[in-house]
Amino acid sequence: MTNSLSENIKNVIEFLSIEGVTGYEKNIALSVKDKLIKYGIPEDYIFFDEANKKIPLFTETGNLIVKLPGTKPGKRKLFSTHLDTVSLCKGAEPIINNGKIIAKNDTALGADNRGGVSCLVNLLKFLFQNNVEYTPLTCLFTVREESGLWGARNVDKKDLGSPEIGFNTDGSSPYEIITSAVGAERWSVEIIGKGSHAGVAPNKGISSSIVASIALSKTYEDGWFGLVEKNGLKGTSNIGYYGDQDGNCAGSSTNQVTDYVKINGESRSMDQDFISEITNQYEKNFIAASEMVKNSKNEKAQIKFKKSLDYFPFKLDDNLEVIKIAKESANKIGINSKTVAVNGGLDANWLIRNGIPTITFGNGHYNPHSLDEYLDIKEYEDSCELAISIATQ
Repeated sequence: MTNSLSENIKNVIEFLSIEGVTGYEKNIALSVKDKLIKYGIPEDYIFFDEANKKIPLFTETGNLIVKLPGTKPGKRKLFSTHLDTVSLCKGAEPIINNGKIIAKNDTALGADNRGGVSCLVNLLKFLFQNNVEYTPLTCLFTVREESGLWGARNVDKKDLGSPEIGFNTDGSSPYEIITSAVGAERWSVEIIGKGSHAGVAPNKGISSSIVASIALSKTYEDGWFGLVEKNGLKGTSNIGYYGDQDGNCAGSSTNQVTDYVKINGESRSMDQDFISEITNQYEKNFIAASEMVKNSKNEKAQIKFKKSLDYFPFKLDDNLEVIKIAKESANKIGINSKTVAVNGGLDANWLIRNGIPTITFGNGHYNPHSLDEYLDIKEYEDSCELAISIATQ
C-alpha cells in the first residue's frame, strides 16, 4: 500500500489547506465529495443530510454521508469523523517537518480533524480500488463538532442506513480505543445590575462585576471550580466568556458602575447527576451573591441563569462486539491497543445516545486547538491501516 499511502499524505496536506472552521464546512465537504467521485465512488452513494436546518447556529451545510451497500451481507458498520476545525486554524499552511505535519505560520494546523477526514477518504478509496470483501458500510462526515457536537446530535439514524456498530476517528493515538467519555452541560448567566456615576453617586448603582466576583470566589473556595471532587464523584468546571452581551468587555469606564455582565461556563463529569449538581452550585452562588450586593434603595441585581445539555457521558461494556472488533482488527495489523477514557466530548457521545455503540480511535494529531498542533505521519498511517482492517474484518 506504499503508493496509496503516498497519495494519502498528499490528501492530508490538501485537506489541511482548505479552510473550514466550525459552521463553515461547505468547501471542505465539497472537496471530499469531489475526491471520492474521482476515486470511483458512485455519486448517488454520496449525499448531504439536513442536519444544518435543525442546528440553532448558522451552519453552511448538512453532514456529508457516504452509504455503501457492501460486497457481502452482514451488519452495517458506521465510520465517522468531523469536517470542521477551530477558528485558530484559519489560514493554516501545512508543511512536512521531521516526520510530522505542522503549520508553517502562527496558526493551529487543523489535523483535528482533517486527519480523520483523510483517513476515511483513504478507506473509501481502498474499498473501491481493491478486490476486498466488506459488509455494508456508511461514512459520516459531521459538521459543527467543535462548537457542540451539533452534526452528530442531529443526524438521522435512518439516513445512515441504521448501522449497528460505529467507529469514530478523532484524537491522538491510534493505539488507544476510547470506550468512555464525560458528559457536559453549558451554562450562561446574565447579571443585570444598575448603572450609576461611580464618583458622584456610587451608592445608587448595583455593580454586576462585584456580584460576579463574589459568586465566582465562593464557587472557587468551596471547590466547585476546576477539578471538582465531592463524595467520591469527580468532575470539572470552567468559565470562559466574561463580558457584555455584544462580545465586548464588561463595563465601559472606571467612573461607571458596571450594570451588566454575562458569563458562559461548562460542567463535566462521567456522572450525569453530578454534572447538574456542579452547574446548580454556580446558579446558587450567583443568586446568593445578588442578595449581598444592594444599593441605597435596597435594590439588587437580577440574575438570569440558563443551562443546556451539551452531551451525555458514556461508558461502553468491555464485552461489546464493537470493542472486540476494534481490538482484533488492531492485533491483525500488529497494533497492541488498549481501552481508555477521556475528559472531552466526541461525536461518539451522541452516536451512542442514538443507539449506535461507537468506539473512537485517533489519527496521530497532537496538541489540538493550539499553535503547537502537529500530525505524526507514522501514527496517521497506522490509523488508516486500522480503519481498513476494521472495515474488512
